[in-house]
Amino acid sequence: MRNTVDARLKKGLKATFVEHDDKVLKETRKQFDEYLSGDRTEFDIPLLQVGTDFQKSVWDALMRVPYGTTSTYLQLAKDIGNEKAVRAVAGANGANAIGIIIPCHRIIGSDGELVGYGGGLPVKKRLLKLEMNKKDGLV
Repeated sequence: MRNTVDARLKKGLKATFVEHDDKVLKETRKQFDEYLSGDRTEFDIPLLQVGTDFQKSVWDALMRVPYGTTSTYLQLAKDIGNEKAVRAVAGANGANAIGIIIPCHRIIGSDGELVGYGGGLPVKKRLLKLEMNKKDGLV
């Protein structure tokens, strides 16, 4: 999946990956550290989303799912005004290239079960636990 996402980004940006460091990357690492330590509930960094208009609408809806809560693919489809697009919403969720910042880990199955996550279900469970504990004042 990662190779597919990377290829889409390279094509969409007409770019190659170059390792370097800059102010935005340093701030991103700082905010990730704050998130993982329970001190940050949302990210404030510039984003460049590479995808279709539909995917971007799903990713925008994902960013409105509050910290420490979950939603479903069906609810996301309703949130973007296209209730019948549940499978397409799931596909857009899976195409999200910047997980955690665009919190696709907050999406669960309609039955309440954890479903698909590019980082693996154990990581998804851990991220949700981190957020739920922080929200409930346990961190």
